[in-house]
Amino acid sequence: MTNVENVTVVGAGTMGSGIAHVFAQSGCAVALVDQSEDLLAAGIQTIEKNLGRQLEKEKITTEERDQTLRRVAQRTDLADGAAEADLVVEAVTEKEAVKKDVFQTLDQHAPAEAILASNTSSISITWLGAQTERPERVIGMHFFNPVPMMSLVEVVRGLETTDAVYDTTEGLAEDLGKDPVEVADFPGFVSNRILMPMINEAVFCLMEGVADAEDIDTVMTLGMNHPMGPLTLADFIGLDVCLSIMEVLHTQLGDDKYRPCPLLRQKVTAGHLGRKSGQGFFGYE
Repeated sequence: MTNVENVTVVGAGTMGSGIAHVFAQSGCAVALVDQSEDLLAAGIQTIEKNLGRQLEKEKITTEERDQTLRRVAQRTDLADGAAEADLVVEAVTEKEAVKKDVFQTLDQHAPAEAILASNTSSISITWLGAQTERPERVIGMHFFNPVPMMSLVEVVRGLETTDAVYDTTEGLAEDLGKDPVEVADFPGFVSNRILMPMINEAVFCLMEGVADAEDIDTVMTLGMNHPMGPLTLADFIGLDVCLSIMEVLHTQLGDDKYRPCPLLRQKVTAGHLGRKSGQGFFGYE
């Protein structure tokens, strides 16, 4: 692993647990940090389940599974969890205020030479760097869900990110078996700049009665050869996450073509967040 032995992952949700999984599987000591023991337990359970799937498919051995789990330590105190990190990957909720608090705490407690990376899907890396006294060591490392399976990582330079930090981060992604793509610091980067307006437009089609949810998804899977329809994908990502990204695009780019669909807002307000809540554009048991 490229000059990195100790990795701290902040946030034990779907993305954070997946990121912890791949780093631990590659041989790093990982400190997984979240606010409570219950959240950490859920994150570890996700890692165990995904390792179990790899074991069933004979992609790993029982010994490799056990070694990976042993490399993940659980922490509820961010200052303690980041104290020995060579790399920190922030994977908390897509809210500027929450990320600001995390980066300011990391700036105070992570080693001076640590790289501070964010898994943000839309928030400016330059802005995150400006919350610290070391913007040159802040970078975007945007993984895709499910992290153990998806090969792409968008590596996002902030305005002050150094070439050395970029090169190390790119090398890390390659060491994980991922395919890094260099992306400039613009709202939504490449992936969500293209994907989220498509999802949002699918929600407009549903709201306006152009077709029902199943038929909208069928058009895109059969007609466009997408592996998953946009409304099913929105449920998989989380409708709250989709709304947050659309709000960032709308605010930062200032173009009404990025305005979130009212039905998307209504779903989030009702708590219909997709698979994780059991109800989104489709129902889930």
